[in-house]
Formats: sequence, structure tokens, C-alpha cells
Amino acid sequence: MRHNKKGRKLGTDWSHTKAMKRSLVKALFLNDRIKTVESRAKEIRPDVDKIITWAKKGDLHSRRLAIAALGNDKELVREIFEKVEQGLFADRQGGYTRIMKLGFRKGDNAPMVIMELCTEPVAKKAKTEEKPAAKAAKKVAPKKVEAAEEAKAEEAPAEEVAEEAAPVEEAAAEEAAPAEEAATEEKAE
Repeated sequence: MRHNKKGRKLGTDWSHTKAMKRSLVKALFLNDRIKTVESRAKEIRPDVDKIITWAKKGDLHSRRLAIAALGNDKELVREIFEKVEQGLFADRQGGYTRIMKLGFRKGDNAPMVIMELCTEPVAKKAKTEEKPAAKAAKKVAPKKVEAAEEAKAEEAPAEEVAEEAAPVEEAAAEEAAPAEEAATEEKAE
């Protein structure tokens, strides 16, 4: 049984997996972008998010946790904390990485990805005020009333189609009337 052994094995034993993840996280922070196998990228994503969250806190305890996670690389931790202090991830509430699929590796057909840090600012979605009002109206109306409204809505388009067809017939009749008048005038002459 694998109790208390969370995460992927990544084809190696626990100590090698731990060292590989630490190395990939370091490479990502140094280069802002790495090319790796999809399962490894998905496995290091939580570690990267934790370190950036610690950097957002910015206190001494968080700095020491980041140093321990990155294997005593104090210079790299200093750079990360300075970037975050300057407001790199200030408006982002998580999701600090992006994984883009590249395709499959030639030799073993492993799915390859590019993993990068999201450095651009977050675009806030524009909220419309009509949608909440419509949702509130639907919540208030009972289900039987909604069913009746739907039935009326289904009947209304049929009536509208009939009304639209009538003006078309009238227009055709009006066009035919001047033609008939012209024909009667010719006969009269």
C-alpha cells in the first residue's frame, strides 16, 4: 500500500523524484520558461505556487521555507522575493504558471510541454448588472409559472410568423393592383 506517498512517481524512486522536482522548480525560476514532460510539469506546479505565495507574504519564516524548498539557494530566493515585492504577481490570486502543449517527443512519444511563469497582469472581467437581476427574477418565480411562460413563448413565435406572412401577402396584392389598373387603362384606350 502507498499510504502517505502523495504524488506521481515519475519513473524513479522517492529521493530522485524529489531532487528532480527541486531542480525543475529552480530552472523555472531562473529562466521563467522550461521545456519538460507534461507529467513533470503538472507535478511541480503546486511547488511553484507555494513558493510564490510565500514570497507574497514576504516575512522571514516564508523566506526560510522557500530556501528549504529550493535547496539552500539563497540568491535565487532573494531574486524571487524582490520580483514579488516589486509587484510581479500582485494582482494574481493563484495560477502563476501556464502549461502549453507542444506535441510528442520523437524517441519515446512522451507528451512535451512548455511551462512558464505568467507575468502579464490579470484582465478583470466586466460584470453586467442585467444578469444578476435576471437571475434574481428566475429564483423568485416558481417553476409552474416558468413552464407557463415557456408555453406562451412557444405560441408567440407561431403568431408572429402568421403576422409576418400577412403583410407579405398584402404587399404582393398592392403590387398586383397597380398592374391591374394599368392593364385596364390600356384596354380603355
